[in-house]
Amino acid sequence: MNCINRKKVVYIGVAILWLNLFIACQGKEKSDVSLDSLLDEMVSWEEAACYPAIPYRCLQVSSYDRLSISPDSVHWFANNDGSGIERIETNGEGRTEKVLFDDKGPGVITRIWITTTDKRGTWRFYFDGSPKASWEIPAYDMMQIHIPQLGRGLLQPHTNYTPEGKGGSTLFLPIPYAKGCKITFEEPQGIASVPRYYQITYRKYPEGTIIETFTHKVAKKAAKKIAETDELLQNPVVVGCDSMHIEKQQVLEAGNPMLIKLPQGEHAVCELKIKVSVDEKKQYAQIMRNIILRGTFDGRQTVWVPVSDFSGGGMGAPAVESWFLSADGNGSITSRWPMPYREAASIALVNEGNLPANVEVSLYLSPITWDERTLYFYASWRQERGIKLSNDPEDNKNTIDWNFATINGKCVYKGDVLTLYNHSPEWYGEGDEKIWVDDDKFPSHFGTGTEDYYNSSWAPVIPFQTPFGGAPRADSESSHGYNTFFRTRNLDGIPFTKRLKFDMEMLGWKKGTVDYATTSFWYGNIKARPEGTSEIDEATVKLLPSPGVTMSE
Repeated sequence: MNCINRKKVVYIGVAILWLNLFIACQGKEKSDVSLDSLLDEMVSWEEAACYPAIPYRCLQVSSYDRLSISPDSVHWFANNDGSGIERIETNGEGRTEKVLFDDKGPGVITRIWITTTDKRGTWRFYFDGSPKASWEIPAYDMMQIHIPQLGRGLLQPHTNYTPEGKGGSTLFLPIPYAKGCKITFEEPQGIASVPRYYQITYRKYPEGTIIETFTHKVAKKAAKKIAETDELLQNPVVVGCDSMHIEKQQVLEAGNPMLIKLPQGEHAVCELKIKVSVDEKKQYAQIMRNIILRGTFDGRQTVWVPVSDFSGGGMGAPAVESWFLSADGNGSITSRWPMPYREAASIALVNEGNLPANVEVSLYLSPITWDERTLYFYASWRQERGIKLSNDPEDNKNTIDWNFATINGKCVYKGDVLTLYNHSPEWYGEGDEKIWVDDDKFPSHFGTGTEDYYNSSWAPVIPFQTPFGGAPRADSESSHGYNTFFRTRNLDGIPFTKRLKFDMEMLGWKKGTVDYATTSFWYGNIKARPEGTSEIDEATVKLLPSPGVTMSE
């Protein structure tokens, strides 16, 4: 099933797995997709670099303000994002329930993000057209899910979470269904209505896809795998990636790049480690922004990004800990993004500044067999200074959608880093993400706020780390100064065959300006192309002072 098949490596565990699957499937219709297969995919190094074996659409339903109907409408930037629902209905037992999500056909929910100020109420999940809910959560709170194996890998409270007060949570446990899923929320009687924010990301599979519907029995059967996946997400490791190891060390000066040519033939870089040593700590942030990582695979440069941003930390290169990326905040970076190629490849580090640094690089590779699903790794970067922030959602003339990334080709979007300097004295991230995929007439992903997209809630943001991203830097309580968010996608990657356009509304609490730099991580075929990417210039690398924080701290 994996598009990257390692050569010369035989795992007894794999043989046992297939034997167990054979025994389990005797006399039964084998599922194309199940909770077990999804958990395997979530932590599969091989599958991360593949176009999906069963093509699906990645979609999102959220509580965005339903007054937003088109880019040329007066309410395109409407911001009452805790009000949107699909509809209200009365069920057979006489309950009035708000329908938050209703998908017909085979699919999988891959992410549920929610927050509110009053958690009272009841979530209900109805599967495969059943009029009876088979799963209830007794609060507007994913932390109240009763699946004992869930830890902080698959279920995360937000930094401001309290069981009784405001604050939200994000669930990454996949929830598959064969014929459909409806999710409702019943407001408790006799209390004042409060905003209910939610985002539900899901895969919509082609009709005829055989999927094992989520039940308590299915979850119980998968208990061990849920626990193992949760643990692995919090302690990431690439298993069996020791077939080939390359090391190089060099004093990196302007005009003298480090170039590492990789072995000929079908291989994949499965782990890349970079260590940058600087003599004076006050120069650290500047040097990490000046050093550019370039990756060329089969004659195509697919990676061009400052190492500070590639690490997930952004400006200042702070510490990061996630599934695909780790950094210690002192110059050591580990990337677990698989980087396959067919014939030839090279990795280079280029110093675009005038401050030298000692650099060490370690690469771990594995031979692979390339097939029709295998894709190249891309990391593209763009930045713009002086972007205007509006504080009026009704002011269409002065409120804009700023383009994070536009990508053409057959690809899977896998995440991004937003690192910025906020010149405004208050919160900058009130705007929603809008992601247009292929032939969308309306964004198939329409969010509820910048911090919500990055799996947090309620501004200003407190720094945090999770397997799926975080906020490595927030210099001040007001959000003035440097800030960084990043998000990576395991099961919620976005496949597309033509084009992906990712915009973010530029809305804040006060008028002002921001300097944005974004890094996009994605996999694509050899013809894939990003639009509007940037390169380093003198103004780009000049660091601004942070309020109350010096670079030596």
